Amino acid sequence: MGRRVPASVISYPSKSLRHNRKRYLKERVIELLLFLAAFLSVFITFAIIYLLISESLVFFEHVSLWDFLTDTQWTPLFDDAHYGILPLVSGTVVSSLVALAIALPFGTFIAIYLSEFAPFAVREIAKPFLELLGGIPTVVYGYFALLFVTPLLQTIFPSLPGFSLLSAGLVMGIMIIPYVSSMTEDAMRSVPMHLREGSYAIGATRFQTAVKVVMPASLSGIAAAYILGISRAVGETMVVAIAAGMQPNLVWNPMEPAATITTYIVQVSLGDLPHGSTGYQTIFAAGLTLFLLTLIFNILGHLLRKRFREVY
Repeated sequence: MGRRVPASVISYPSKSLRHNRKRYLKERVIELLLFLAAFLSVFITFAIIYLLISESLVFFEHVSLWDFLTDTQWTPLFDDAHYGILPLVSGTVVSSLVALAIALPFGTFIAIYLSEFAPFAVREIAKPFLELLGGIPTVVYGYFALLFVTPLLQTIFPSLPGFSLLSAGLVMGIMIIPYVSSMTEDAMRSVPMHLREGSYAIGATRFQTAVKVVMPASLSGIAAAYILGISRAVGETMVVAIAAGMQPNLVWNPMEPAATITTYIVQVSLGDLPHGSTGYQTIFAAGLTLFLLTLIFNILGHLLRKRFREVY
């Protein structure tokens, strides 16, 4: 007669299989949840695009696309209505350029200092303060621009009006600095230490190492920070709504009042126009313009990042 095998040995494979089956099911459930999260983000994006395009097509049934792109007046609420988007685009571009002229260089300088020069204690104190600055509501920034920055600028430029793109753009730049500096600093700190050590070994200074070694190596992350800053400036609403004047003027001078695409959308969304009217449909055409403008900036940033990645 053969040797009898204990029951515990016989049951062990079935327990192992049940354990593996449960683990497999858990992994499949987690994989399904992650897929649904990714699918939801893609679905929402396409839903927004579909909504903008479908509603904009209704608007362009009543307004010529050529007039929309070339007319220099934007007066959809007047009896003599004009639907030229150029005044809103000019206000958006000018305010964004003023904001980026503040946010990009200052954010980069702060990131270089925190990543390469600041002691550990200083970095641990400065980072939370930057994040706190980024958490202030935008409406507070708007009143700060209107009640503090504008009077301060009027002492330097007496002819500056009470509302201006300059004041709104400067405060927008201050508001965007935490986003740019935080992401740029994270990208620079992710560069391997041996690259810095190799630079120091050949006699480079800390500043030369930061500018000529660390920044090129982290250019992909820096470009992402800049793209986020650009998108944040183009899409800002409350600061320009409070401090820029909400006047749709075709101006390229930041010392003049003007309106942006976002401020006009806020103005019409308050309910002054009946739903379905041509004036109401303008918010979708303006929203589609803003979407395309942001998309162009993102594509340019991607091409720039790709080009420098190939160089370095």
